[in-house]
Amino acid sequence: MTITSEPAGAEARSSLGHACTATPCTWEVSRKSEFVVNFSKEGYADLQVPVSTRIAGAGAAGFAGNVIVGGLIGMGVDAATGSTLEHYPNPVLANLVQHRKAGAAAHRRQRPAARRDPVGRPRIEEEAPPQS
Repeated sequence: MTITSEPAGAEARSSLGHACTATPCTWEVSRKSEFVVNFSKEGYADLQVPVSTRIAGAGAAGFAGNVIVGGLIGMGVDAATGSTLEHYPNPVLANLVQHRKAGAAAHRRQRPAARRDPVGRPRIEEEAPPQS
């Protein structure tokens, strides 16, 4: 299986115990195994991608051939080995979402609130006339 992320360089760990320190990487996984891949990268939200199995296109044809030629024994072998299955998605691609910077909102300038008199009208502050 190919494990990759956008951006590359994420750490990936599977619920089966596979791990890589920086994507992209490849793992050998039994065709019968369903699992979850956990992605993490500093500055990005963690992401979990479930990987399931499905009957492969060629696997279905082979399974049907076993019914005709190999009978129940051939079907049993294919079911036990998972040879008719494939993982989905394969490759596993995680599109990681970058965290917003904590200080981004703090950099926005806000205007000070206008002073208002008790009636709600803006207060006009006049300079005092010079004293003689």
